[in-house]
Amino acid sequence: MSINSFGHLFRVTTWGESHGPALGATVDGCPPGVEITEAMLQHWLDKRKPGQNKYTTQRREPDQVEILSGVFEGQTTGTPVQLMIRNTDQRSKDYSEIVDKFRPGHADITYYQKYGIRDYRGGGRSSARETAARVAAGGLARAVLAQIVPDLVITGYMVQMGPHQIDRDRFDAAQIAQNPFWTPDAQAAEKWVGYLDNLRKSGNSVGAVIEVTAKGAPAGLGAPVYGKLDTDIAAAMMSINAVKGVEIGAGMGAATLTGEDNADEIAMGPDGPVYNSNHAGGILGGISTGQEIVCRFAVKPTSSILKPRATITKSGETTEIVTKGRHDPCVGIRAVPVGEAMMACVLLDHLLLHRGQIGENRGHIG
Repeated sequence: MSINSFGHLFRVTTWGESHGPALGATVDGCPPGVEITEAMLQHWLDKRKPGQNKYTTQRREPDQVEILSGVFEGQTTGTPVQLMIRNTDQRSKDYSEIVDKFRPGHADITYYQKYGIRDYRGGGRSSARETAARVAAGGLARAVLAQIVPDLVITGYMVQMGPHQIDRDRFDAAQIAQNPFWTPDAQAAEKWVGYLDNLRKSGNSVGAVIEVTAKGAPAGLGAPVYGKLDTDIAAAMMSINAVKGVEIGAGMGAATLTGEDNADEIAMGPDGPVYNSNHAGGILGGISTGQEIVCRFAVKPTSSILKPRATITKSGETTEIVTKGRHDPCVGIRAVPVGEAMMACVLLDHLLLHRGQIGENRGHIG
C-alpha cells in the first residue's frame, strides 16, 4: 500500500493499524517557528477519542500523542514532525470468530482481494482508528493557521443522524460542545438520544451527515483547473473512512435551483465584495471567494454490527456473520473532529501554495 500521503507543501503521511502497537503521522512542510506542544495537539484528539460516552465505541484509548521530531524548545524547526499515538486497549480476540469471514459493507473483502492479506483485527488500515493520526496532524495545521490567518475559525457539527435532520432555525453554535453528538440543535440532540439508544441496544448502527465550515479564509485560495480548492477539500473528506458522499455549498441541491436562485448576488462593501447568499459554499471556479467555506459529508453506518448478516468465507462458502467487539453505533459522531482536521490541513496547504506562487492577491476591487 503505497499511497498514504495527502497534501502538496503541507504533506501528511499516516501510518499504523487499529490493533498494532501504535499509529501516527509524519508531517513534512510545516513552517518553522510555530509554537506547538503535545498538550495543544491533545486538545483536538480528546474530541475524537473513543469511550467518552455510551454513543461511541467503548474501546478505552487515551489517544495520548507524542511528538518525536521536528519540534525544539516548543517550536517547529521546519523539519518533518513525527507524531505517534500508542494503542493501549486492543482486544484482537474479539475478532477471532471472523478470521475467515467478510463483513458486509466493510472494506475487509476488497483489501483481501487487492492484497491477499487479511488483517482481521479491527480492519487494520481500513479501521476508523486511522483517523486519530489525521486529527493530530490537523492540530498542527491549526497551530500554523492561527499564526498565518488568526481570524480563521473551523467548525464541524452533525446536521443529520439517519433520517433525522436538525432545524436550521434553531442553530446555536454554543450548543455544539454541549451534547454528545456535536450538533447545534439542542432539541434534535434530545431526540437523537432515544433514537440511537434503541439502535445501540438492538445491535444496529446508523449513518450521519457532518457539516464543516471555515470562516475567515481569504479570497484567492485554490487554482484552476486541477488544483481547485473544492477538489482538494472533497478528496480530503472522501478519504475519511466510511464517508460515501461530499458536497460543497448547495451541493446536490444546486440541481434543483434556477440560475436566478443559485446566483449569489454581489455588492461592494467597505472592505471589498460582499454576497447576499452563499450557494457556492465560499468557492467559485475552485478559488475561495472570502465567504464562509461550507462542506458536508455523509458517513455510512458502522459495518460491524450484532445483527446477523449473510456473507461468504475466504474459500467462497456461504455463511452468516455477527460481529462482536466494541463499535460505534454512529461513527459519524467521532467524524466531526476528523472533518475539522482535514479542512485545516487542506486550507493550510493551499495557503502555502498561494504564498509560494502569488504572495498577496494581485486583483484589487474598488
